Amino acid sequence: MRAVIQRVSKASVTVNKDLVSEIATGLLILIGIEDADSVDDVKWLSNKIVNLRIFNDEDGVMNNSLLAVNGDAIVVSQFTLHASTKKGNRPSYLKASKPALAVPLYESFIAQIEQDLKKKVGNGVFGADMKVDLLNDGPVTIIIDTKNRE
Repeated sequence: MRAVIQRVSKASVTVNKDLVSEIATGLLILIGIEDADSVDDVKWLSNKIVNLRIFNDEDGVMNNSLLAVNGDAIVVSQFTLHASTKKGNRPSYLKASKPALAVPLYESFIAQIEQDLKKKVGNGVFGADMKVDLLNDGPVTIIIDTKNRE
């Protein structure tokens, strides 16, 4: 699984002009799923994200996690995170999972984040043409890949 995590002051997802999800302070999590991903990746990535110390403490130092600040989250499926640009100028998405595998893992990831945060999280609509609006705070943007656990 590959995730792009953005610390936000606010974020929302709209589909066909309908507001699907909206949060204030928290994380916008774009998630890409490949065939090699598993429930182990879901658990590891969720734990890593909710405990990632990227929110400011009272001294303005990034010392607090999403859990510590009681922040919110929106999870959005993003197959283009697995784009390959090795050949030519048109990206290949062969590495991205097809919906039959990706949807259950996406839903499992949302459920795991909710369990780890002990609250409901927002989400996009898998496969839909979404409009994602955000105010990146910092800006703070972190990329995590479960196949490269650094």
